[in-house]
Amino acid sequence: MTKIAIIEDDAAIHQMYRMKFENEGFDVQLASDGETGIELIKTFQPDIALLDLQMPTMSGTEALSKIRQQEWGKDIPVIILTNLGEEESPDELKSLNVAGYIVKADVTPRQVVARTKEVLAELA
Repeated sequence: MTKIAIIEDDAAIHQMYRMKFENEGFDVQLASDGETGIELIKTFQPDIALLDLQMPTMSGTEALSKIRQQEWGKDIPVIILTNLGEEESPDELKSLNVAGYIVKADVTPRQVVARTKEVLAELA
């Protein structure tokens, strides 16, 4: 079973994505901020992660930077799932090996699942 970590501070959004991904056969674990997300990725070792950028405690960019500094986190594919347009995203994302970038407002949950499956297929 493909494991996915969803790191998103909006409870309604992450529950919606949990349901969509579980219906597609994914093993889903959730975190609601960057700090918890780092710990989740370390312990869960997902096949892929969805990461929001704007979160309390620690931003997604800062969390991803810390994940990439660890041996256990340097190769985990991460798709940014945010409401920030790519032109508004922090420049440092370019150096953090992001597997994809999705603007939540521009896609349906079904499209997020489809894009995630595409990224996994490209990496296989």
